[in-house]
Amino acid sequence: MASNLTERLSRLVKTMRGQSRITESNVQDMLREVRMALLEADVALPVVRDFIARVKEKSLGAEVVSSLTPGQVLVSIVQKELAATMGEGIADIDLAVQPPAIILMAGLQGAGKTTTTAKLAKHLIEKRKKKVLTVSADVYRPAAIEQLKTVTAQAGAEWFPSTPDQKPRDIALAAIDFAKKHYFDVLLFDTAGRLAIDEVLMAEIKELHALLKPVETLFVVDAMQGQDAVNTAKAFKDALPLTGVVLTKLDGDSRGGAALSVRQITGVPIKFAGVSEKIDGLEVFDAERHAGRVLGMGDIVALVEEVQKGVDIEAAQKLAEKVKSGVDFDFNDFLSQISQMKKMGGLSGLIDKLPTELASKAGQADMGKAERDMRRMEGIICAMTAKERRQPSLLMDGKSKASRKRRIAAGAGVQIQEVNRMLNQFEQMQTMMKKMRGGGLMKMMKRMGGMKGMPGMGR
Repeated sequence: MASNLTERLSRLVKTMRGQSRITESNVQDMLREVRMALLEADVALPVVRDFIARVKEKSLGAEVVSSLTPGQVLVSIVQKELAATMGEGIADIDLAVQPPAIILMAGLQGAGKTTTTAKLAKHLIEKRKKKVLTVSADVYRPAAIEQLKTVTAQAGAEWFPSTPDQKPRDIALAAIDFAKKHYFDVLLFDTAGRLAIDEVLMAEIKELHALLKPVETLFVVDAMQGQDAVNTAKAFKDALPLTGVVLTKLDGDSRGGAALSVRQITGVPIKFAGVSEKIDGLEVFDAERHAGRVLGMGDIVALVEEVQKGVDIEAAQKLAEKVKSGVDFDFNDFLSQISQMKKMGGLSGLIDKLPTELASKAGQADMGKAERDMRRMEGIICAMTAKERRQPSLLMDGKSKASRKRRIAAGAGVQIQEVNRMLNQFEQMQTMMKKMRGGGLMKMMKRMGGMKGMPGMGR
């Protein structure tokens, strides 16, 4: 939906550049484009009708500020209404109860419920400083219990064992008892799913809800399901008193169809969004920021957060002090730069959060090739000896540099031309660092929030 809606609105803004005011005619043009984009994204028809009606009402009553064009005003209205449809602001989970706070995870099989349970555990541990226990009551899918055990370990939480021959009710009682005795703050309860809604599934989850009395009942839904997500949401809403929604696979192609539909159908806020397959790929859902992504405005806040999370500030300060003192930038420093970039999700992960116009320009540089180049440079540096990494001059001056290059190329599995290309890039970086002596590097990093140079982008 993101690229489709962005493309349609951008085209409309361009055609409206010569117009000085908002009219019923240009509002109708915009609404037609928005309606088509939403329907193509498989947003539920009642949701589309309601959304279009609200945008039309706001648009016809809007005034054009002197610094804006009619197109910009209309896009602004669409963004605000998108955010309102998905739930304004941020809705946090409620843990203000006598421990353990029980969170029930509900949803169909394949929505990513088990992985999301572990991601939520990691979020609660890191962001809320909670002691978390997970347990699975999915006794129908043989691999489900083992899967939860594995991903829980990755999240750094504790896992309560259960077996396929147990009844979900017995698992629940045992897990609650264990959580109380061992002073856990939160118990995450992963329930069984089905490929489709059925009476047995709903009866079981209703019984578990009555027994557990959870403080949060989260409905986990695949963001790429579109219209199917609406039907599933209705069924779970009728069966359970849902308190929130978790959208998974929001990094997929649809980016928003389910987000628009599910919030309105269930009447409960979207609390979290799965944005990658990594165990830390769960974000607190912010409707305004997501509306910006859908409209191609990017998510600069998420970009800054990604950079801050990935950058080792202490290492950056050490590098600054090293350069300031006159010591040359070496291959160990260069390798550290590449490692920092990988921690931030690589070039493609950062570019995905840029506004569409900037991202498309960056994309022309072929991010796939840039990522491969970074990995190749890493391999070349790892093929060097410790002495060569500390003394780059050994590969740039002297009689033995040719034989050293041949050995490194063979060790890295690349042609000698690739080694020469990497050395040229390193030399450019080294020259830049020399120019920044006298405190210039620290000033630059402070301005950029700690972000350092990006290997592979200086070509």
